[in-house]
Amino acid sequence: MLVHELSPISRADLGRRNHHDRSTLTCNLQPLLTEGWITEDVAEAVDGRSRPLSVTRAGKMLLTDAGPAWAEAQAMATAIIGEDGVAAIMGIAGKLPKRRG
Repeated sequence: MLVHELSPISRADLGRRNHHDRSTLTCNLQPLLTEGWITEDVAEAVDGRSRPLSVTRAGKMLLTDAGPAWAEAQAMATAIIGEDGVAAIMGIAGKLPKRRG
């Protein structure tokens, strides 16, 4: 979702936004690249180090198709744990420390 919302975005910027170190980010991106849901574009920077990530057409279709299922899963979770449970989980998540650097 972050690649979709922020593309084109470099791996470094994505890692900072999602609080992932480089190895975790690489592991998480590999299946998306392999399936063709995101692409790493040709280097834009003069030094050739920045290869921005973008969502492909297939990736956009997947996101569109997955939207209703995700909304249903969220509704089911809310039905199980209730609004207070959702608020508690979101409160805990909001208090987690952010990764520095």
